[in-house]
Amino acid sequence: MRELTRGDIAEMKPFKDVFPDLHESWKRGRGRPPKEQPKQRLTLRLDADIVAWLKQQGTGYQTRINSILREAMKDR
Repeated sequence: MRELTRGDIAEMKPFKDVFPDLHESWKRGRGRPPKEQPKQRLTLRLDADIVAWLKQQGTGYQTRINSILREAMKDR
């Protein structure tokens, strides 16, 4: 697979031309429904061994961090 060139990008059709129905629904605000508990971006520094432990359990380590913190919050 090769990288796209400026020429390749210039030849691409705009999203609204390729998927007109989706483009219209997003324009009207009918995209993804709002989440009950929206996420907030956060930079968090953790010890390397903790990150390794979370990642060795497979994908979704950020979700696991959230679950662990939620349980700790409930226990307070």
